[in-house]
Amino acid sequence: MEEKIKQTVATMKRNFAYLWFAALLIVIIGETGGFDLTGAYADNVRAVYFTETVVILLTACCVPAALKFFGWMKNKKLDSIASTEAALNQYLVWSSIRILLLAMPVVTGVIGYYLMQSTSCILCACIALTASLFCIPSEKQVRKDLMIDK
Repeated sequence: MEEKIKQTVATMKRNFAYLWFAALLIVIIGETGGFDLTGAYADNVRAVYFTETVVILLTACCVPAALKFFGWMKNKKLDSIASTEAALNQYLVWSSIRILLLAMPVVTGVIGYYLMQSTSCILCACIALTASLFCIPSEKQVRKDLMIDK
């Protein structure tokens, strides 16, 4: 059981690192000129408005959902699972969904920033990345959430 807990936490940490790595990779590509479309749609007012609206709505929906929905699912679904191993599997699934919810505004925001040169898009990406800091996985937190004694 201890090995399964450590494996679950390692997978969760890897998923968390992928989120930050994806954002960093897009920024590096954009800043080094590897992204040929930098500012390509900056003069298209409709495209900028549409992109900003989508990124803002994604951020406004995904960040609270990632933070609150996970807690709700943890209390409603995980507490009803009798097997610890099944609870760990479900915890990993919901943790991955949480990271994916945060990845959507991050990736669209950073790409939108480079395509539109819109500071609103990069601000939304920074908000989602900041929210991800509340989701840093740890073995202590997994044990506390699933009420597993050492």
